[in-house]
Amino acid sequence: MNLSLRQTGVRKVNGRSYRGSDYADGAVEARSKLLIGVIVALLFAICPTVSSAQSKVAEYRLKAAFLFHFAQFVEWPPENASGPFVICIVGEDPFHGDLEEAVQGRSIATRVVRIRHIKQVQEGQGCHVLFIDKDESKNISASMSGLRQLPVLTVGESDDFLDQGGIIRMFVEERKIRFEINQGAAETANLKISSRLLLLATAVVGGNRR
Repeated sequence: MNLSLRQTGVRKVNGRSYRGSDYADGAVEARSKLLIGVIVALLFAICPTVSSAQSKVAEYRLKAAFLFHFAQFVEWPPENASGPFVICIVGEDPFHGDLEEAVQGRSIATRVVRIRHIKQVQEGQGCHVLFIDKDESKNISASMSGLRQLPVLTVGESDDFLDQGGIIRMFVEERKIRFEINQGAAETANLKISSRLLLLATAVVGGNRR
């Protein structure tokens, strides 16, 4: 008996045959990826504005949210995938507790998030994310050299942060929080940044982008 592809529950897509269940699974996966893309866009591209009337406290409240979400779109090597997820702040805390509030009760890849305050960049070896604000970013190139081959996601604000070996630089442009990425530095640190995050960056420098 000759049965058509429709009768057997098989469909052809781009010359390949799929059973109905496979086709449905693929459609679900595609919808899931689309939904993730929309969520990412809402988190980053359509971020709240920072008006001139807002204080530095309000600005860093937004940056605290960005810092947490950056970590959700970066993959650390397997040997660093257990235990608490540690976000470190170097020097004075520009967030004034807002970062602790942003991560309270939340997790990254099922790992509880901990905030650690350190005095110097060199102390960041046990951190997963290391935030360095403008006041701490002057002449840190030598200090950063000890971290460059370690799986530490460095995030800063100074104009030359990426040139000094940092991975993500946050800044305010047109009253919005923007960010740019040093993909080469991320690869040196053995960190894999999601393509979705790379697409949302204002600029991506270095690395092997596909």
